[in-house]
Amino acid sequence: MNRRVPVLPTAFVLAAVSVMVALGVWQMFWRAEWKDRLIAHYDSALQQDREVAFPSAGQDTEGALYRRSRVNCARVISRDAIAGRGADGQAGWAQTALCGTGSQEAEIALGWSRDPATAPWEGGEVTGMIAPAAQGIRLVADPPQAGLRALVRPDPHELPNNHRAYGYQWFFFAATALVIYVLALRKRLAGSGAPR
Repeated sequence: MNRRVPVLPTAFVLAAVSVMVALGVWQMFWRAEWKDRLIAHYDSALQQDREVAFPSAGQDTEGALYRRSRVNCARVISRDAIAGRGADGQAGWAQTALCGTGSQEAEIALGWSRDPATAPWEGGEVTGMIAPAAQGIRLVADPPQAGLRALVRPDPHELPNNHRAYGYQWFFFAATALVIYVLALRKRLAGSGAPR
C-alpha cells in the first residue's frame, strides 16, 4: 500500500496557486490603486483651462489627456461616423475627421448627429478636449463643428477600472485549483489503500 503524496504534481499545483494568488494581489493592490490615481489625475486635468499642445505621433499622450487643446486641420484626409452619444445622452453618431496638420495627422470628433451620413466640413482650426480613442487619442471638438451638436464630454470615469474584480477572479481560480487537486489526491490515496 502506497499512500505517499506525489511530489512533482503537488509542487506544480502549489506553484500555480502561488502565481494565481500573486496575480490577484497585484490586480487588487497595485493595478487598482494605480488606476484610481490615474483617474484622479485626469479629474484634475478636467478642471484646468490652460491649453496644451496636441501631442505629435510617438509622443507621450498621458499628460495631455482630458486637457484642452486645438488643432489646425489644414487638410481633411478622411471622414467617418462611429457610434456616439450627444451631450444630452442620446445615442447616435459621432462624426469624425482624420486631419493633416502639416507635420502630423490628428483625429477630431467634430460633433454628434442622429444620421451617420457625414456633414460637409472643409477643415480649419478646432478647439476641444483631448480624449482617448480606439487607436491613440482624438480631439473632441468644443464647440462642435460642421453644424453638428455637442458630443458627451469625455469622462475619465468611463475608463475600465475592474482590477479588483480581476483580483477576485484570480483568488477564485487559486481556490478552485486547490479544491480540485485535494479531491483528486484524496481519491488517489483512497484508491491506493483499497485491497487488491
